Amino acid sequence: MTETPRYDVAILGGGLAGLTLAIQLRQRNPGIEVAVVERRGHPVREAAFKVGESTVEIGAHYFAEVLGFREHLENEQIRKYGLRYFFSEGEGDIGRCTELGVSRLLPTPSWQLDRGRFENFLGEQALALGITFLDGAVVRAIDLAEGDGDHQVGYEREGATHTLRARFLADASGRAGLVKRKLGLAESNDHDANAAWWRVDGFIDFSSWSDDPAWHEAFAPAERWRSTNHMCGPGYWFWLIPLASGAHSLGIVCDAKMHPLDTMNTHEKAMAWLREHQPRVYASIDRPEHALQDFLFLRHFSHGCKQVYSGDRWALTGEAGVFLDPFYSPGSDFIAISNTYVCELVERDRAGERIAPYADVYQQLYFSFYENTLTLYQDQYPIFGDPQVMPLKVLWDYAYYWALLAPLFFGGRQAELSLLNRLRPAFQRGRALNLAVQALLRDWGLRNSGPAATGLRPLDQYQLDWCREMNRALTDTLDDDAFVARAERYVGWMEHLASDLLAQARAMHAGIDDHGLDALLEGCAHAGAALPPRWLGTTAHAVRGEAALA
Repeated sequence: MTETPRYDVAILGGGLAGLTLAIQLRQRNPGIEVAVVERRGHPVREAAFKVGESTVEIGAHYFAEVLGFREHLENEQIRKYGLRYFFSEGEGDIGRCTELGVSRLLPTPSWQLDRGRFENFLGEQALALGITFLDGAVVRAIDLAEGDGDHQVGYEREGATHTLRARFLADASGRAGLVKRKLGLAESNDHDANAAWWRVDGFIDFSSWSDDPAWHEAFAPAERWRSTNHMCGPGYWFWLIPLASGAHSLGIVCDAKMHPLDTMNTHEKAMAWLREHQPRVYASIDRPEHALQDFLFLRHFSHGCKQVYSGDRWALTGEAGVFLDPFYSPGSDFIAISNTYVCELVERDRAGERIAPYADVYQQLYFSFYENTLTLYQDQYPIFGDPQVMPLKVLWDYAYYWALLAPLFFGGRQAELSLLNRLRPAFQRGRALNLAVQALLRDWGLRNSGPAATGLRPLDQYQLDWCREMNRALTDTLDDDAFVARAERYVGWMEHLASDLLAQARAMHAGIDDHGLDALLEGCAHAGAALPPRWLGTTAHAVRGEAALA
């Protein structure tokens, strides 16, 4: 009789979340025994495999520096020119649209991921590290242990039934949510959005989008096609992401009430929708060289979860736990954050500590990151097409991300509870400012109509000193006192920006509700906070300029 193999950690799901968790565990603890049970056989196909292809700073740092895969990213994936936004509803000449992006690479890098290529690479790295990678295996049973016993997983592989035991169990099975379904942990949220996406052969030719020489010169020397491009309109945005295997990823993400899924749930319908809302993009895609590779759609993709970490030695990570919205590409960020908390729990358990209190605290922190980030999306899609307010919202959302959440991960402080306690006032202040500003921006955008909402000139984030500085400073090495001081200084910068946004909103719409900002800003520290030159710079001046022209 064959003895049931036992592992320190078993991971259900060998996609992006599961393989990176396995690798991170093994890198941090070389003697740990890890098994990954993955439904798909490897190698997987490139290009038309999975979405979640765009990374931003936290996820990119996790893959490149925490896991040490920068060489692969530089040589086998596409270095991206940031996130780029066109406010282009119904426009045939993109040169006439407001555009927000960067002309040069910001200091802290990010990449576009061909998910098939990257997951094949991760599978190879896992095997090289001695991780047991059981691909082509379908989980049939999960028995969660009570007390101090081992969890058991039953699975089928190559026509035979197998069982394994594990001290710690991590569910990284994505939307299958194996543990979530078993324990009834599914939880909806109020962000009702849908998506449809597909991949096509070849790269989309951005050079044909306008004949205006000024448009071609704007943002030089950046290559627009390397950005995660967002084509924005009322209640939706459309993505274009290039993949290193020579394909382009395309997708519609929309408010379910404003753009019902049944208007885009086939490729034919999606192309007709695109022809109506983004005719210039449609003309670039509707060509024989851009043959269709796949087509998928998903209803109400955003979801929460009642519990993701347990003192009984199990955890959920990646989409098996929570998922927000792809607009700012946060999926890999939350994998990085969650995987790191799982590593902390595993290591404390192996050290003989009681992990239930840590599971509770880490979960509170993780849920707070999820809930605060959700505010950037929820109820905001109606203003996504506003060429005046949305660039300001994007800049505010960057400031919030770079001021608080991103530095916490880059600094390796997300599990340092004593430091997090010192940071609490800054985080609470930032949260209150963000809630008020999100409400203000939505109110402002919904009030806009006609010529007053005509938008801004091209906005180059690289020319905003604070953008470059906050992005650059992510990689600074600071002691605890300096780290806390920087967070407090950044919240002061946010107060400056909130004050300026409120003034601009009042200049456009007399009597607009301040949504509590006046009280938050009264006597605030921002008056004494040293700011880099051109804090809001081009943006504020452009708002005032357009208002004068209206």
